[in-house]
Amino acid sequence: MPKKRRVDKYKSENPRARKTGRGKSSGGGFMPFLLRALILAVIWGGILIGAFVAYCAIDLPNINQITQPQRRPSVTLETADGAVFARYGDLFGTHVTLDDVPKYLPEAIIAIEDRRFYSHFGVDIWGLMRAAARNVVAGHVVQGGSTLTQQLAKNLFLSPDRNMKRKVQEMMLALWLEHTYSKDQILTAYLNRVYLGNGTYGVDAASRLYFEKPASEMNLRECAIIAGLLRAPSRYAPSHDMAAALARGKIVLETMVEEGFITQREKKAAIDYVPPPSHKPGSGGDGRYFADWVQDQTGPLLEDAAQDIIVTTTLDLNLQRTAERDVDAILSKQDGRDVSQAALVTLAPDGGVRAMVGGRDYRTSQYNRATQAMRQPGSAFKPIVYLAAIEQGLSPDDIIPDAPLTLGHWSPENFDGKYRGPITAREALAESINTVAVRVFQRVGADRVIDTARALGISSPLEHDPALALGASEVTPLEITGAYASLAAGGRAITPYAIKEIRNRQGEVLYRHTDVNPPLTVDEHAVRVLVGMMEDVVRYGTGKHAALEGRPVAGKTGTSSDYRDAWFLGFTGNYTTGVWLGNDDNHSMRKITGGSLPAQLWHDYMTEAEAAVPERDLLSSGGGFTGAVTNEISKAFGDFIHGIVGNGN
Repeated sequence: MPKKRRVDKYKSENPRARKTGRGKSSGGGFMPFLLRALILAVIWGGILIGAFVAYCAIDLPNINQITQPQRRPSVTLETADGAVFARYGDLFGTHVTLDDVPKYLPEAIIAIEDRRFYSHFGVDIWGLMRAAARNVVAGHVVQGGSTLTQQLAKNLFLSPDRNMKRKVQEMMLALWLEHTYSKDQILTAYLNRVYLGNGTYGVDAASRLYFEKPASEMNLRECAIIAGLLRAPSRYAPSHDMAAALARGKIVLETMVEEGFITQREKKAAIDYVPPPSHKPGSGGDGRYFADWVQDQTGPLLEDAAQDIIVTTTLDLNLQRTAERDVDAILSKQDGRDVSQAALVTLAPDGGVRAMVGGRDYRTSQYNRATQAMRQPGSAFKPIVYLAAIEQGLSPDDIIPDAPLTLGHWSPENFDGKYRGPITAREALAESINTVAVRVFQRVGADRVIDTARALGISSPLEHDPALALGASEVTPLEITGAYASLAAGGRAITPYAIKEIRNRQGEVLYRHTDVNPPLTVDEHAVRVLVGMMEDVVRYGTGKHAALEGRPVAGKTGTSSDYRDAWFLGFTGNYTTGVWLGNDDNHSMRKITGGSLPAQLWHDYMTEAEAAVPERDLLSSGGGFTGAVTNEISKAFGDFIHGIVGNGN
């Protein structure tokens, strides 16, 4: 019976269904299959998304960082008279609340960055969709969809990397912030943490840097400029490009009008507002080579103290700007003589660096040729040789033969290839006679010359070789300028320095340069004799193009072999300045000697520098036989040969 029932049941089934394979016995149609596939896709998609979210959550940063800001200590550099000219590190201003700042500031930020800030839950879905649509139309990323909360999460906790993982983490953290804090608290944190260019974090630091006032005193125009920085702080920074900052600020103002925060009349008044003249000393580019040099010296202090510091330096911004302008001018008017770089250092009588130019253009090269470049000083080293000899009894009027000389395989030659026969030491230095300098070096000995160089502050390696007499060993422009400053100080050891005082933001003095009477390291009388000879270099010798009208000058030219380096170093009663011209790759210039462009640059710069200070006598008005008689003799001699001697080295 059961078998019969099975047969009957089978016979009762639809014959078409058996033939075609359709009907209930087919196991279902396409639609049920599609439904099952969709369900499986949703399940597995959810699992994968959950796994990715979990993966992103594994290394989420410590969310307690919102109250623990991590930043580099800031270094603020001031000139000798207290004007700020550079900043390094991260600069935070005073913490502000929404009640502390003008109402325009948060309104401007909300209008330009996150119009639905007070209505979304941390992630603006509509904003993301709008940004995605615009990006698709443009074919590349032109707009982001991050809310202020997401931006705060990124600034507080995440790296600037742009990838899917970071974006998911940003959203997760934004949701946490919205759940934990109120909208006003989030906006307050944003105002105090957002990066606004030039190392500034927070609106108060930016306001103080760009407008020289706290954030509480900003007007509508300034609030719009600050809000405009959020898109691209470096591009729209007022210190970098005021025109771009204003153009961006106008866009912010128009957006504020659209959102109903301000009226058209307020917008026009903000645009038409003319700010008072700035008291800042100039653009952030002033003295950047010098600033980097100072920053290197403050590094160890920051590592130990980990606090913001203010450094009062020795810089004179007027001199600095004059130096930068004159260096650029001389390199721009070289008449194709193939010189690409220059360095200039000016020292006060105590060694304080008043101006420093480390190259033609800081933006294209931060290499500081004044402090880092090792260059041959050429004949600018000769005064050290003569000083060592004078200490051993050489007189400026001693006769020394200017004749061919051979030492082993080396035969030094004069710049003009000529020999003058018997000549005084005074004339030999004034005309930069090489053979005489080598003979004086041989008489004194390498050890004595090197000892004298060390006593004057030169620390670079010096070869025990007669070529040292002609400046074959390399030095930096800063150290040889320091050696000349020691001569200007009568033989006292002058060490160039840049930092007068360092203090923290609470006013506590962490370091102060102590004014001391430097020790006398070489014979004072010998220095006086040498300085008189160096006055003749400028009076009628190779350095006559550096002479200043109505001001006594002592100095020396220098040209290394094959015109690779050209120098003029000299001093007045007020300043010691060293000038170097050359090329970084050490290739030859075209006939540029120390008596040409370097002497001209020195003259142009020092003429303006000396015009701002009263005249001061050098430590000596004569040389050789002391007194006015020798001075008059040398002056008459100089007048006699002035017209027949060309520029030397």
